[in-house]
Amino acid sequence: MGRPRKYKPSEDKGVNKRILRDRLFQGGIVVLSLITISPIVLIIYKLIAKGYKQINLDFFTKKAPDTYEAMVAVGAGEVIPGGILNGITGTLFMVLIASLMAIPIGLLIGIFLYDQKSKRYAGIVRDVVDILQGVPSIVLGLIAYFWVVKNITHGFSALAGSTALAIMMLPLIIRSTEETLKMIPDSIREAGFALGVPYHKIILKVLIPSGLSGLLTGILLAISRIIGETAPLMLTALGSMEVNLNVAKPTSAVPLLIWEFYNDPNMVDLIWSSSLFLMMVVLLLNLVSKQIIAKRS
Repeated sequence: MGRPRKYKPSEDKGVNKRILRDRLFQGGIVVLSLITISPIVLIIYKLIAKGYKQINLDFFTKKAPDTYEAMVAVGAGEVIPGGILNGITGTLFMVLIASLMAIPIGLLIGIFLYDQKSKRYAGIVRDVVDILQGVPSIVLGLIAYFWVVKNITHGFSALAGSTALAIMMLPLIIRSTEETLKMIPDSIREAGFALGVPYHKIILKVLIPSGLSGLLTGILLAISRIIGETAPLMLTALGSMEVNLNVAKPTSAVPLLIWEFYNDPNMVDLIWSSSLFLMMVVLLLNLVSKQIIAKRS
């Protein structure tokens, strides 16, 4: 047996230094994290503190008031009458139409990119999708303006707004579809081929059900992205003070109403309440998508 190693006090000092550096680094991460999230916490606090006053039944069941009604209510220190029903219905209407246009196309392109991943044409499509994801929303609004407003409806319309939103949804749905299908083992697809199942049935009966949670997550994230867009709708849907469900007529949306309220000093309280409502909807969609991801993993 060898002689026992002699204890050196300098070893304790080295360990203590490493522990101190580790704690300082950990403390720095915590402080920087708190600094990072503090603006978000302050924004949420401000929205709740300013926005809850207008949240009532009328807020969801009545259309936006005019300037005179708001001015009289503000002068009397009362809650502004009316609500954002025309914005809520317009948002739901346009998001529904945009989803009907974007989801099937996005799924098909995503499946194509997954199936033809090594082909040159698939690489070009993938690059175009990546570029489209970075295009400013106002540019997509201009495209929808020249396509739909000028040549199809010959005026501002819900269809034009939905087209702009659908173009914005496509990149997220396409990429999420491709990445979701990549995570499905090839053995599942090969088992279908071995049984002599036609390829379109393998896609419909095997691949899509296997990756359904990932596909739903991509769709929800795409919807949460477009639901708060204002710029493309200003060039396409324009806005309306009435509840409109006609695709060929101008319609409102919650972001458009917030912009209209911003231009009227009597509508300040409705700005906060509408922003709070919009934030809660987006937050809910993101929480649902996170739950789907958690169950998937």
